[in-house]
Amino acid sequence: MNNQISEISTRAAAYLQRIGYDGKVEPTASVLASLQEHHIHHVPYENLDILNGIPLSLAIEDLYDKIVVRQRGGYCFELNALFGWLLQELGFEITHYFARFWRDEPNPPPMRRHHILRVEAEGSSYLSDVGVGGIVPVQPLQLAAGIDLQLGEECYRLETDPVFGWILNEHKHGAWSRIYSFTEEPQLLQDYEMASYWCEYAPESIFKKSAMMFIRTPEGRNTLAGDEFRIFTSAGVDIFVPNNPEEYHQALHTYFGIPVA
Repeated sequence: MNNQISEISTRAAAYLQRIGYDGKVEPTASVLASLQEHHIHHVPYENLDILNGIPLSLAIEDLYDKIVVRQRGGYCFELNALFGWLLQELGFEITHYFARFWRDEPNPPPMRRHHILRVEAEGSSYLSDVGVGGIVPVQPLQLAAGIDLQLGEECYRLETDPVFGWILNEHKHGAWSRIYSFTEEPQLLQDYEMASYWCEYAPESIFKKSAMMFIRTPEGRNTLAGDEFRIFTSAGVDIFVPNNPEEYHQALHTYFGIPVA
């Protein structure tokens, strides 16, 4: 084990092992980028507890048990809360923000329901987000307008709006489109409980309608929508629906790392 990792708390070290990270742990921009990328490649975005009627807890100790100990994933209010805790354990200064989703929403979106992080590293501020699967970049964006972040075929940019604050944009099909917006109003972890409750229990919540899962892989990504698995690799995409519950749970384990009950 890396000597630096051996010097941090046992819980933080177990978290780093969960995301397959054994590099440096000082609070630098390069370490932040590597931590975020490892997290997105090892911890799935998923809403299985909501579908199964299992109440969520946003308490750090419960999130740690679910994501690190029980090897599960979660959605933004879970993933970014716990990732923020890890960053603080490693010496980063973070601020929690609320964001308003624009992608696939009415214009303007009706409510803010996304948790994101502002992270300070080496004199600069970064937008960091491990809580929404494949929509956002695998690496942090410097909190500055008009700077493109090119990651392979993906390109992202932050701009400002007089009403909605910062706007995270993605470049697709030859044009820029909004992903989400946020203002620089610091939030406490308990400030997310009402929005998370709405996502869990509101009849119109998309999280209650069907399974949604996503994880990045070395060759592409794995997704689940309802009962349909889509495995994207350099060779193309393999689409299948399991024939029975046993095959379904085995596919969750194989493609998302969800332990078989």
